Amino acid sequence: MDKHVPYFSTPTIVQLAQGSPEWLDYRRTMRNASETAAVLGVSPWCTPYQLWLQKTGRAEVKATAAMQRGTDLEPAARAAYETETGIIMQPLVLQDGLYSASLDGMTLEGDLIVEIKCPFKGQDSELWQQVKAGHVPDHYAAQIQHQLMVSGAQLAHLYVFDGSQGLLRPIEPIDHAFQRIRDGWEAFQVYLDTDTPPPLTDADTVIRDDADWLAAASAFAQAKAAADLADAAVTQAREALLALARHPKEQGAGVAVTRFWKAGAVNYKAVPELKGVNLEAYRGKLREEVRVTAS
Repeated sequence: MDKHVPYFSTPTIVQLAQGSPEWLDYRRTMRNASETAAVLGVSPWCTPYQLWLQKTGRAEVKATAAMQRGTDLEPAARAAYETETGIIMQPLVLQDGLYSASLDGMTLEGDLIVEIKCPFKGQDSELWQQVKAGHVPDHYAAQIQHQLMVSGAQLAHLYVFDGSQGLLRPIEPIDHAFQRIRDGWEAFQVYLDTDTPPPLTDADTVIRDDADWLAAASAFAQAKAAADLADAAVTQAREALLALARHPKEQGAGVAVTRFWKAGAVNYKAVPELKGVNLEAYRGKLREEVRVTAS
């Protein structure tokens, strides 16, 4: 293939141990390769909204058993890869501008990187079968293209390890994938800069069918239906009282009807002195509200 021209200038090495508290703090401020799939909406585990919660400190990244397995097996997987290929790899964190990539391994020359995956089911996993068939899942492809973009490497190896042996898949840089990654992060950055959550997606909805939820949902639906009937009855009775009332204030049987004048809301857009003034600077902090609806 033609020699790939790095998308960025020469990246810098970040002297942080992957998995350390300092590394985690660093990641919150960066555009990380492992987060790109979420930014692009192709991650099966994290939506743009969930990533926004993490990046703004509203939620923590919780380590899963699968993540821990990957951490535990990575040294053995890298050793197996080096034995199989004869290539020595050094794990490191690279940064170029706002973009960061935590690499499972890179050659001293910087021309080749490796991304290691250790699925729970090994060779019976969907990932192993997909890679064996020559396919790389979109979420891993996005991560690896991000790594290639930051590192400037000419080639990446996806190495799927089952605990004793591995499956290798070479991946070349794709320039239009780099542009898609950059465009995706630029769009996502707006949500971070304005502290505005991205729109929810179908993946943000969790379908509940457990007994506790079904009982609570049924009780709410019944109470809501009863409340709606009561609201309709209150509205009808109120309209009857208003039709009977003729004076500024009338009362009887414990009910009063009072007529009064109230100042209208200020139309700030019509105030000449406020034209061109950024009123967002005076807006209160973003707050989470909860809405319960019955379909």
